[in-house]
Amino acid sequence: MRLLFYIVAAAYPVLVFFCLVVLNIPLRFFALFVILAGILYFLSAAFQKKKEKNSSRPMFTLGGAILLSAGGILGFLTNSPFFLKLYPVLLSLGLLCLFGTTLFSPPSMIFRFALLQDKSIKGSLREGRVQAYCRKVTLIWCGFFILNGGIALITVFSGSSAAWSIYNGGISYTLMGILFAGEFLIRRRVNRNMPRAVPLSRLSPASRPGNAVLCYEGSYEQGIYKTWGDFLDDTAALRSAINAKGNTPWVLHCEDCWYFLAAFTALLQCGREIRLTANISPLYLAEIRRDGAAFITDQEGFEDSLHIPSLLTKAAGEAGIAEGVGTPGGDVPAINADETVILIYTSGTTGTPKAVRQRLREFENDNAFALSKWGEEIIPRKFCSTVSQHHIYGLLFSILLPFTAGVPFRRRRIEHPEEFETLVNDSCMIITVPAFLKRAVEGGSAGAFRLKNPWIFTSGGVLPRQVAEMTGELFGFWPVEIYGSTETSGIAWRRSKDGPEWIPFDDVKIRKNEEGCLVIQSPYIRDPAEFVTGDLVDILEDGRFFLRGRADSIVKIEEKRISLPEVENRLLSSGLLSDVCVIALSGRRQYLAAALVLNVKGKEKFRDCEKRRINRYFREYLEQYFEGVVLPKKWRYLQALPLDRQGKKKKAEVEALFASIPPEEIRKEPAVFLPQGVVLRREVENSSGVVVVELFFPPDCGYFEGHFPSCPLLPGVAQFEIALRTAARYFGTSLYVSRAGRIKFSAPIRPGAVVLLELRHTPDEGILSFKMTESGGGTLYSAGTFILGKVS
Repeated sequence: MRLLFYIVAAAYPVLVFFCLVVLNIPLRFFALFVILAGILYFLSAAFQKKKEKNSSRPMFTLGGAILLSAGGILGFLTNSPFFLKLYPVLLSLGLLCLFGTTLFSPPSMIFRFALLQDKSIKGSLREGRVQAYCRKVTLIWCGFFILNGGIALITVFSGSSAAWSIYNGGISYTLMGILFAGEFLIRRRVNRNMPRAVPLSRLSPASRPGNAVLCYEGSYEQGIYKTWGDFLDDTAALRSAINAKGNTPWVLHCEDCWYFLAAFTALLQCGREIRLTANISPLYLAEIRRDGAAFITDQEGFEDSLHIPSLLTKAAGEAGIAEGVGTPGGDVPAINADETVILIYTSGTTGTPKAVRQRLREFENDNAFALSKWGEEIIPRKFCSTVSQHHIYGLLFSILLPFTAGVPFRRRRIEHPEEFETLVNDSCMIITVPAFLKRAVEGGSAGAFRLKNPWIFTSGGVLPRQVAEMTGELFGFWPVEIYGSTETSGIAWRRSKDGPEWIPFDDVKIRKNEEGCLVIQSPYIRDPAEFVTGDLVDILEDGRFFLRGRADSIVKIEEKRISLPEVENRLLSSGLLSDVCVIALSGRRQYLAAALVLNVKGKEKFRDCEKRRINRYFREYLEQYFEGVVLPKKWRYLQALPLDRQGKKKKAEVEALFASIPPEEIRKEPAVFLPQGVVLRREVENSSGVVVVELFFPPDCGYFEGHFPSCPLLPGVAQFEIALRTAARYFGTSLYVSRAGRIKFSAPIRPGAVVLLELRHTPDEGILSFKMTESGGGTLYSAGTFILGKVS
């Protein structure tokens, strides 16, 4: 029936001319035929609409059937061909209204047709651009309906049935065919230029051109790139080395983002279990490798490891090509995203490794949402990150997201805000954490970086609204915050300038349990069951929610329930602090302690004040809100709180600030203290020729004085002295250095830092090498080698 109606509708002008002019059939008889055809198809279309409730196609046929029936009825009543000839005009007018209304209530009609034809458009990287293109095509069709309907109306009043039939039964269809053909050819060209998402699980050698840039060094305009061809070459070389080691799990740690991507991909292609850790201290590595796991890294000094730079250099030489020249070709092993095993170790501060098991499938689902939500912002920018890719946020947003989108990412992480001054000519997508933004705004002024069209994502903690506002002034963009965790991937997002409420990711279902905690069910979590978070929330009727702190941040002091975040927020509301951390400690009874960081206003207010007067001020301030029994009993004032790379407060190190050894104990045990108040907290390793110790640099350490007043740093010469004195203590070596070589400083050591100092001594050659790394974080602070001599 539908096919018959389409034939009748298409041949309608010819039928009118043939029946009324050639055969001279009575008009009312022909009108009855038109009415009957319209009614039959109306019934057919109505039945079809019940079957296809979510389809717009039956609506078109219903409208056409109604117009046809109405024309037949009016023709029968008036015995005039005028109303029968109006059908093409009314059809053009109806289609104009139907298409035109979708321009004001998106999506456009052509985009709806496109979704029916290609289900993959929805939620894809190209969705936004397809929508924009389809809107333009919808506008063109609206213009055609206006033109076609106007000409058809002219033929109605022309008085010539032949002219009416020729245009509406021939010329009109020819014009429509030309429009269809022209749009088809343009669409093919547009499709070639559409951005394409290439997740790791669906990559092939032909996924991108061989010279497509994936990675860059320094700033993009310097022209030092890694391409798709390089990616294929490097992953192939790494696969060969990985397969040679047998089917064993692999611990992966790379500071270089390019090496990380190549190794991560190669391990997945080889079907190996991947263990990601930012902490590569010897004991920590030994703990997570106790089952015989192999280690792949770009860091030097690990004998029992696969050293990526050396391997790739050797492979490039053996292949007879220069490093970095890609030759895409051949095939690559497929990655089954559902069968991948990725363990992310989250506990770098307690010393107890904790692995969270993940799969590539959920990571790619998370990326798919980000691309569908912010794809138009991601595509034109170059990625640069301050976040470690060994954490889930850094892995998702710094590595997998730009790779999937085909957007170049910076090879090295940005360590200091000043590095953005070299990126003023690049349109940047900045992946960062609140702690980094806090440091940036403390030392910058409005518009200081003059970045070109930046976009900023931040995660790893709540970004205070004041810092977000200052970030907008400094960088020219108010950050988008991502809320999630290692266990859940992304959960929600917000821009605090639009309000404090969080907006859940697409397809994330949330509720609040009896304890007030957020419970989620999400395609970004492997387990389809609900996941109970430790975050307290209030959920609004529209699905957005407020975060109210952590359930484990509620403590009892003298039988009084107190929220640690509430105390922190009250202290911040004084306007004198830039950061604060309140913790619960236990002695003869439980009590609170507070570590505070004064802002500029606070430093000015308390200039030359004794510590007890500052303590009294904040106690009296808190007495406005809390009972005296729950107020902090101990106070510390720092230049900065100890934070990990994700911007999270290192509670263990904050607690250590309140466990200082009294002066009388210092005099009893001078051996545990190095010069200028540096604390040697414990021995991690003490074997033949190798010593690893954990050092604590308290905020009042003498080495920080004068280096520098606004941003205290541990000087390089102090690091030399500490290494030499510690070596003298353990190896009995001299403090005299005849020559120093290969000295490297990679990151600053700030007040409150806990550092692992690794010393290696070769007595026969008189060589002492040292390395300082973040305890529990994996950051390399400094490394070098000394040739020791004897004092003559």
